[in-house]
Amino acid sequence: MLRKRGENLRSVYVFLFLNVAFFFLEYQDAKKFATLFSFDRASFAAGQYWRLLTYQFTQAGQGWFFFPKPLILFFTLLILYLMGSTVEEEWGTVNFLIFFLISTVVSAVLASWLGVPLLGSYFVNYTLLFVYASMFPEQTFYLFAIVPIRVRWLAYLAGGLLLYGAVLGGPANIAVLGGALAGYAFYLLHRVPVVRIVRSAVPVEVRPQTPDVTAVRNGSRFAAIKKALAGGSQAELDRLLALCESEIVRPVNICPPVDYKPENNDGYCIRCEGFAECSARYLRAQQRPLPPTESKVSEASV
Repeated sequence: MLRKRGENLRSVYVFLFLNVAFFFLEYQDAKKFATLFSFDRASFAAGQYWRLLTYQFTQAGQGWFFFPKPLILFFTLLILYLMGSTVEEEWGTVNFLIFFLISTVVSAVLASWLGVPLLGSYFVNYTLLFVYASMFPEQTFYLFAIVPIRVRWLAYLAGGLLLYGAVLGGPANIAVLGGALAGYAFYLLHRVPVVRIVRSAVPVEVRPQTPDVTAVRNGSRFAAIKKALAGGSQAELDRLLALCESEIVRPVNICPPVDYKPENNDGYCIRCEGFAECSARYLRAQQRPLPPTESKVSEASV
């Protein structure tokens, strides 16, 4: 997917720690926190260079005035872990850090030029979301484990709000938009052009997915299976069965049928590459037999 990969040192955990640490500092005295860590041109020119990065590690300035800050922190950490760890695993730590720096520094430069301060985790809410949605546009998240929404629609919504703010809102939105575009341009420069491949009879070795990506995909699949079974939708079950069968990894050893256990919150089971095959086997067992009338019609047609 990307031209250049590198070693993954899991720097996303450092970002998670910084968000939590800065949250407690902000919680003690929000006004003093903004004075010390927000970005503004005058303070940066006076030698307070840490402001170039620290303005990103805050839960202020999000515009979510009807959400308490602890809840905003929770969603920030969730997005950063799910999307950041996947992007870093796919891209490598060096490229991931450069990606963060480009988005952060360009936003700060534009804010300095416009003469406006910055305070907010804009990289997580916009730049990272846009790139992740481009990498995995069909990825489905289940909000509160109930409402399914594809990540590309989340990106469309965030992009629409950002454009609206840049046109009709304050000038800080222009700086954030510029940083997001710069980060996305860096991603496009590293993306491998899509090439149409013709299927052949010769088996091709497929690079196994990383545990984090596999766990997210399998977790989404399991939630979709539970919802389809609860709703009794045979068409949805058939669709999920076809999807599982298309993702089966043949050489992987799988558990016996009695060991299909995602209901027991088995973390290893969710991360297993054979989960697609187990899910397909489970769905086949849940299929309803055709009614007698449909069976007779099928026999007559034969």
